[in-house]
Amino acid sequence: MGGGPGRVLKILYLGDIVSKAGIGAVREALPRLIEQHGVDGVVAQAENVSGGRGMTLADMRVLQNAGIDAFTGGNWSLYQEELLPLLKDHGQPVCGPANYLPQARPGYKYVRLRGGAKIMVVSLLGQIISRQAEGTTDPLQRIEEILAVREADVAATVVNFHGDFSSEKRMIGYFLDGRASLVVGDHWHVPTADEIVLPKGTAHVTDVGMCGSLHSSLGVSLEVSLDRWRTKQPAKNVWDEDRPWQLNAVLAEINPAGLAERISRVQEILA
Repeated sequence: MGGGPGRVLKILYLGDIVSKAGIGAVREALPRLIEQHGVDGVVAQAENVSGGRGMTLADMRVLQNAGIDAFTGGNWSLYQEELLPLLKDHGQPVCGPANYLPQARPGYKYVRLRGGAKIMVVSLLGQIISRQAEGTTDPLQRIEEILAVREADVAATVVNFHGDFSSEKRMIGYFLDGRASLVVGDHWHVPTADEIVLPKGTAHVTDVGMCGSLHSSLGVSLEVSLDRWRTKQPAKNVWDEDRPWQLNAVLAEINPAGLAERISRVQEILA
């Protein structure tokens, strides 16, 4: 890892983009954030983009036009069948979890950024995850396999860990410390206040949060969520689209050796 552009590389990672409100927040805020912070590359979690279940090609194009360079995935990555060929295509900047079902693999991609730097983006799924855990293999073993074949001219390595348990999302950062530039946990849609550069130079956050409706339950209508709680009966998710919207992200600054110099939280509230 290393061989960067000879200057600090700024990578912005966006939390789960949740349905129409999340897309709206990204379209409104991201171009300004890229300019404001001098961002070189943008990576985003895409498993909830299209109605909460995966990402359609049309929504992918909209988000790319807003400035996103690469996408990570999670337990809903296989829901939109039209996206499946892209997950396996090394030329497409969208990843399914590398340690999930064969349809989601390889789970890592090389992405050339606007300024010419090449980054590696890896997507992993936690093993302690509700319902869709079947088919998930050991993420530690899988990331070791991927790093063993990493190309030498990669300027930065961004690893996403999509999981339920903060213990897993926290530990993966230390496991990869010094071997990845940025390790980001997500899935719970609520940002944790623990962004840090670890002792060996990896930037890490346990959960980056989400992009979507601010006054919601993880993006879902408050009324629907409260009714489910009260009645103890299942109900279909109704994604809240009303403003204000939120955008949660982390910005990592990566040196030419491929290690982080700093990480900061980015939050936008869009009235």
